[in-house]
Amino acid sequence: MSVAARNVTVCQPLPVLGREVEVPLVNGEKVGYAALDYAASAPALQRVWDDVAAYAPYYGSVHRGAGYLSQLSTDLFEQSRATVAEFLDLREDDQVVFTRATTDSLNLLAGALPSGTRVFAFETEHHASLLPWPGRGLEVAYLRAPRSPREAVAALDAALDAAGPGPKLVCVTGASNVTGEIWPVAELAAVAHGHGARIVLDAAQLAPHHRVSVRELDVDWVAFSGHKLYAPFGAGVLAGRADWLDAAEPYLAGGGASRTVARETDGSVAVEWHRGPARHEAGSPNVIGAYAIASACRALAEAGLDTLHAREQQLIERLRAGLAEVPEVRVLTLFGEDHPRVGVLSFVVQGWNSSHFAAALSAEYGIGVRDGLFCAHPLVRTLLGGEETAPSECGAPEPSLPGERSLNAIRVSFGAGTPEEHVDRFLAAVRELVGSGSAWSYRTEGGRCVPDTRR
Repeated sequence: MSVAARNVTVCQPLPVLGREVEVPLVNGEKVGYAALDYAASAPALQRVWDDVAAYAPYYGSVHRGAGYLSQLSTDLFEQSRATVAEFLDLREDDQVVFTRATTDSLNLLAGALPSGTRVFAFETEHHASLLPWPGRGLEVAYLRAPRSPREAVAALDAALDAAGPGPKLVCVTGASNVTGEIWPVAELAAVAHGHGARIVLDAAQLAPHHRVSVRELDVDWVAFSGHKLYAPFGAGVLAGRADWLDAAEPYLAGGGASRTVARETDGSVAVEWHRGPARHEAGSPNVIGAYAIASACRALAEAGLDTLHAREQQLIERLRAGLAEVPEVRVLTLFGEDHPRVGVLSFVVQGWNSSHFAAALSAEYGIGVRDGLFCAHPLVRTLLGGEETAPSECGAPEPSLPGERSLNAIRVSFGAGTPEEHVDRFLAAVRELVGSGSAWSYRTEGGRCVPDTRR
């Protein structure tokens, strides 16, 4: 991509909280913060925050209150469920369960699988969708990292073909939290269903950037987190087919999940559990969290997901073209540099430890990125091929395997609230650090790489 092409003006970002926050640099100056760690937690949309603030004075108990505020909060909670269902284009008999996050959603589903279910997941998954399955009496097959979408489809087809009869579940990400690459979800769903298996989509990285239609993708469940969808922390969604969820024991036992509880003559209690979402939402629900997710869904839909996606693609091309001009930078990819991706990109820099580089971006430029293995250790190790980053004053913040001195990478991620200027600042900082080195020395403190200010 030419320099001239990179100067094309993109549409304005959506207003987000923190857009005017200034942060201190190590030299004592202050600068506007460039938040480029959306893949971990995206800043809340101003619209979402305003909606939550408007509701706050009407806060009331849910489902079991006769008062006006309780009824209003109950209506708000259930309307939020309907909004999420519309955002995901659910089937008529699908249900929406509010959880704490993607991790919570997939653990809930893992506990609801029929006895003897065999689970299939690629080793490229985030730990949230890689780890919930073992230890529950389930047989788990981890498939090797594919190097193309076609290879992914073929590998799943072969694995399911060899599995034989019985309940089966495939878990797949929609977009990688490491490379940003979009996975062939519809094709994998077709293969899964062709073998009588079900499939759950981890949409934590896909939903904030791309339209997700459960009907069109033909997945059985979808999970995502509010804090990646421009809502505050503490709420998530598991949405999809009801039968396995209704047949399972409640995720949590308690009020709200129980329909009736009666004392038995032997001193025990007999419980009849609710069917539907309430079965797995015991206790007082996070109404504000659910409403915030619904508000974010409405805001993204009203802004136009296609428009937001087109704007993000311009930023991605701007970023990729700028990094391509720095020979020392190697971008990590599973499916190839030209494969479609969301606004997530990881890389390493020749001659630099990734933790040192990320620390310098923060301390010297006010730019927030991520470094480490991104809760996707097997994938990052595969992409790096055992290639250790350069020695530095400080090493990787995440534990290394025996024999690994420092195996880590840098991740930059952005979305609907990212101004063009933040991408340009990042690229300028990368060029300056690679060309001139960091202005400060760094050391390890509390497992993190920090500037050494003791001089």
